[in-house]
Amino acid sequence: MGPIDGINHLFNLVMPGFAVALCMAATIHWLLPPRHGVPGFGLCLAVNLAVTLLVLLGGLWFFGRDGKMASLAALVFASASAQWLLERGWRA
Repeated sequence: MGPIDGINHLFNLVMPGFAVALCMAATIHWLLPPRHGVPGFGLCLAVNLAVTLLVLLGGLWFFGRDGKMASLAALVFASASAQWLLERGWRA
């Protein structure tokens, strides 16, 4: 595998996590009414991206391949849970 193929594989591994993190941060900050104490867009994006990448790498390690539906379901659940924790959802 050449360097271009390696970059393409890495990009395809990271892209679902980035898309979910971006959609989560955008939804929270642009579609929902503003609330006091919610972290900024950049922090939400960074935390959700870190969480989704960890879940994707965990799924790759556990299943031995990328793109399993269980990994993607865990990705969405982990990102939603991280956002709930960032917003202090237990207080609502």
